[in-house]
Amino acid sequence: MQRSSKFLVQFLHLTGPFWNAENKALSRSLTLSLIGLTVAQIAVSVIITEWSAHLFDALDQHDMSKLWTQVGAILLIFVANIGITVTHLKVKRRLQLEWRAWLTEKMLGQWMHKGRHYLVTHIPGKHDNPDGRIAEDIRIATEYAVDLFHTLLYCVLLLISFTEILWSLSGTVTLDLLFVQVPIHGHLVWLALIYAATASTLGWLIGRPLIKATDNRQTVEANFRFGLVKARENSMAIALIHGEPHEKQHFQTLFADIVAAWHDQTKAWEKIMLFSSGYSVLTMAFPILVSAPRYILGSITLGALMQSAQAFQHTVSALSWPVDNMGKVAEWRASVERVLGLSQGLIQLEREIAKPDPHRIQIQKGSDSVLRFRDLCIARLDSIVCIANLNEEVRGGERILIGGNAFSGNKLFKAIAGLWPWGEGVIELPDDEPLMFMPPRPYLPTGTLRDSICYPASGTAVKQDDLEAALLLAGLPELIEPLDKFDDWAKSLEREQQQRLGMVRLLLHKPKWILMQEAFDSLDPDGELAMINLIFERLPNSALLTITKQPNIQALHQRQITLC
Repeated sequence: MQRSSKFLVQFLHLTGPFWNAENKALSRSLTLSLIGLTVAQIAVSVIITEWSAHLFDALDQHDMSKLWTQVGAILLIFVANIGITVTHLKVKRRLQLEWRAWLTEKMLGQWMHKGRHYLVTHIPGKHDNPDGRIAEDIRIATEYAVDLFHTLLYCVLLLISFTEILWSLSGTVTLDLLFVQVPIHGHLVWLALIYAATASTLGWLIGRPLIKATDNRQTVEANFRFGLVKARENSMAIALIHGEPHEKQHFQTLFADIVAAWHDQTKAWEKIMLFSSGYSVLTMAFPILVSAPRYILGSITLGALMQSAQAFQHTVSALSWPVDNMGKVAEWRASVERVLGLSQGLIQLEREIAKPDPHRIQIQKGSDSVLRFRDLCIARLDSIVCIANLNEEVRGGERILIGGNAFSGNKLFKAIAGLWPWGEGVIELPDDEPLMFMPPRPYLPTGTLRDSICYPASGTAVKQDDLEAALLLAGLPELIEPLDKFDDWAKSLEREQQQRLGMVRLLLHKPKWILMQEAFDSLDPDGELAMINLIFERLPNSALLTITKQPNIQALHQRQITLC
């Protein structure tokens, strides 16, 4: 119980601010409308029960005029019920969509903030497969929460309304216990309570394994999807080294986990279905059998008998909410816990970054155009130091070669970018324009080639003439014509073309600081040399830090910082 309470508090802490967000007027009005329409649904159910009693009384009395009155009444009920149901559906789905959109934006904002999406992968916790948690688990967490809230509210109102009806229809039954007679008021209500409590307890005990089985299945399904996505993103590398058999074996292993989780969930569902199938039949027959003696003895009319049966069924249905929704609660809880896992991972990461820690690299903004490293030590995740006591200054316009261990150079660039806080010391960034990093493969998002080249700026922010001139300088005249073509350019372009597009992006942004890590390694030595000379020619005042294996490129730099 304590664990469930903590879980609900965490869920409300994460999602509750939706009703106080910028669009709170809409979210609150939708919620109130949903509650009002749920009350209207209960009113229709009560009216139908009353109508049923009048109908069966008319049939029992063979009264044609009363029958026609009930025909007219049901037509009005029919129209009202359609209007309420359709409106309720539209309001509920709008609320689900608004809540999902708000939570998705919130999680995306936390995840896609200053490299958090990269850093969070390096800290312990249950936050793997963030794409699935944001795309699928947020959907389930919000949609099912609204569904469960609606059904729970409906059942509570149903219980209040029909308990009163059932109590009035039950009358008083005298229980003869040999020497004493005990009058029982509202005996159908007590029977409904005992019946539902017994069934709910048994159902909950039988269905508890479903929660664990559902959580496990969602985890292995996410792992399988992630494996497929990773293979798709690295399809060329897999094809070049003929890694298909290994990938197929890996997928078969992942799918075997799905099969095992599916069977575990099926076994859990089987137990629930065995119970619920018999329970549903008994619920239909039990109230009529209990009330039938009173009708046969003439204590109640046929209409009262049928109304009692319906009221009993509604009461038991309301009390059976935990059993009826056990599967959905299990799936909802599993998804919420996955969303909470990602949220808590990001919160933990923010706390670690925010708090002063002598064992974290400090990133500071300097007061001049100098990149400084003061007593900088960079460690791996296993705490082994790969760069120790680095004290260097790089001034604006300098051309510096980062020599020595390429792995350490990679970690240094990540630390400068704020993507590797593990270590000690201070990195003081220059006070002028931001640094531009050129990795071995530039990121080219799916879209038009124009937008992909200008990323992260908009394609409309760059003049056509400037774009064409940069393409010609980078040796890509063939890409001028398809500038407005939509494609997945990371797949459709060769690696050399992608690296040359990195040069185009550099020429368009004109950064004052460039950190280049083997950005032209797919070009031949002359081609790489031409790219470096182009940078020197077009960006003569820009500082350049280079990691490269080409000796002819190394000689072009003013000095070298050697990393062990």
